Amino acid sequence: MSAFAPSPHSGFEDDLDLELEAQPGAPARPPGPAPVAAPIATGPLQFAPPAAQRAVVAEPGFNPVGELIAGAGQALGEMSVPRIAIHVFAERQDTLAAADRAGQDRRLSRATTTIRVGGVHAAIETYHHEPTPPLIIVEHMGDAATLLNDIDRLAEVCDAGTKVVIIGAANDILLFRELIRRGVSEYLVAPVHPLQLIGAIGGLFNDPAQPFVGRSIAFVGARGGSGASAVAHNTAYALSERIGANTVIVDYDLPFGTAGLDFNQDPINGVADALAQPDRLDPVLLDRIMVRCTDKLSLFAAPATLDADYEINPEAFEEVTTRIRATAPFVVLDLPHVWSRWVRRTLISADEVVVVATPDLASLRNARNIIDLIRQGRPNDAPPRLVLNQVGMPGRPEIPAKDFGDALGVHQALVIPFDPMVFGSAANNGQMILDAAGKSRAADAFQVLAQIVSRREMPALAAAKRAKGGGKSLPGGLFKKKAR
Repeated sequence: MSAFAPSPHSGFEDDLDLELEAQPGAPARPPGPAPVAAPIATGPLQFAPPAAQRAVVAEPGFNPVGELIAGAGQALGEMSVPRIAIHVFAERQDTLAAADRAGQDRRLSRATTTIRVGGVHAAIETYHHEPTPPLIIVEHMGDAATLLNDIDRLAEVCDAGTKVVIIGAANDILLFRELIRRGVSEYLVAPVHPLQLIGAIGGLFNDPAQPFVGRSIAFVGARGGSGASAVAHNTAYALSERIGANTVIVDYDLPFGTAGLDFNQDPINGVADALAQPDRLDPVLLDRIMVRCTDKLSLFAAPATLDADYEINPEAFEEVTTRIRATAPFVVLDLPHVWSRWVRRTLISADEVVVVATPDLASLRNARNIIDLIRQGRPNDAPPRLVLNQVGMPGRPEIPAKDFGDALGVHQALVIPFDPMVFGSAANNGQMILDAAGKSRAADAFQVLAQIVSRREMPALAAAKRAKGGGKSLPGGLFKKKAR
């Protein structure tokens, strides 16, 4: 048997008291230790050590870990898996489908996932003839003793440093402990959910020493003149001033961006300088390029000139966005109304997408195309948010908001009324709506949208709820109030 990296887990058994909240309709788990499926054999198997250890214990027919992770997609939003090869050997059709869906996820976009039919025996046969990738996911539906014996055989053909995730049938804490002791990186209980697989993979390869990654929120207009930039800038301002979160605006409309005008700023440097040298971006350079509009709001402004053709490598946009996300909890991406490879990739990789449309037929068609593409590229995420802007323009025939949302298969997150005086005055004075007309319906709308995309409540609202002894959580009440 080949030698592998050591897998120290001393004292690990003391950390296995994992409390899982029962899901609605799920059978309650009786107190006491999990049943033992079969006597556990021991052996010298050593795979690469896992980055984190998590116990997977459940009653037959109920997989609480899968259920919990499946309902926690937003917690995975900031996770990113490096450029690695992942091989999956599945026995069950539902596992094959889950692995295929996970492989299409935006969080695994940089990884290369290969899915093959067959469990551990197919993996052993494969690696007799080819090197092993950084990660192998193997399904084994046999009993505990057979599983351990087959895993020992798999270790004989694995290269040093390979991480192995096992999908098994037994809900057995002792089996889990034995697999972890032998160096298996993770043990999951079938059936598995795509987000469960994504979370397990991310947990193995995320570097805890790396700086945190902020939440990216991409705003895109369904058509020119829909007001997506105004919505993005005012929402970012509400995030910083009303939610109290540090926020960065990135204006990616290089020739015609309006973020500098909207905040009455005229920076010499901006996002174009960052795109020209993405490899050199460090905290010092980022701080020099950024313009601080308020204590909690910073801006990467577009040059807004036609002196250059802006033929920039699409990879540069991804690199710059990644570097900027390390500077603040929220990064608002103001995307231009163009279609290119980098815009497509930015929309699919963003943690939240807001599509801003006007209630007309062209916006309806374009919004459908954008939403369908994002749904296809983000199969495990919630659909984009739909904001209907400039609603109620005098003399213009409009598609009713409900019909607009029904045609797209999404419920509009917000309806912003047409108010040319408020928006025009704010734009001409370099102000945000919250400052120029704080009591207007538009100001209320941007505060609501800031709470929706951040999944946070305004401190004053949260304090009022606590004083009253609770209350409904943010989205339900606000959706009812604003989505008329």
